[in-house]
Amino acid sequence: MKKVTVILAILFLASGLAYAKNYEVTKKVGSYTVHVVMDKNPPITGKNNMEISVQDTVGTDVVDAAVIVEYSMPAMPGMPAMNYKTKTDTKNKKYMATIDFSMSGAWNINVKITRAGKTQSVKFNVDVS
Repeated sequence: MKKVTVILAILFLASGLAYAKNYEVTKKVGSYTVHVVMDKNPPITGKNNMEISVQDTVGTDVVDAAVIVEYSMPAMPGMPAMNYKTKTDTKNKKYMATIDFSMSGAWNINVKITRAGKTQSVKFNVDVS
């Protein structure tokens, strides 16, 4: 009985370690607060889902903006710069996108929010494994 308890305790602890929290970043730009959540932390080579929330100064969700995600890796010796762009879909007052990183390394992400003819950008970096 003691062995079973020890084994169950080890499995319980290991399952907790296997769960990784999402990658999250919150930034303020102009009159917006932008919260970005990626489903993998750290992001991986291949497809990563991104959820973007945009709120105005009073905390109201902004759902009438055009949101585009640009992501890039700078040029390195023997390799040109990589630049990609993806559109978002709106779901539950959030903007959803899928980013497909082509290789591991440092990537720059730029979330462009266009509303009422004005564009604001939120920039951050991720290390893709």
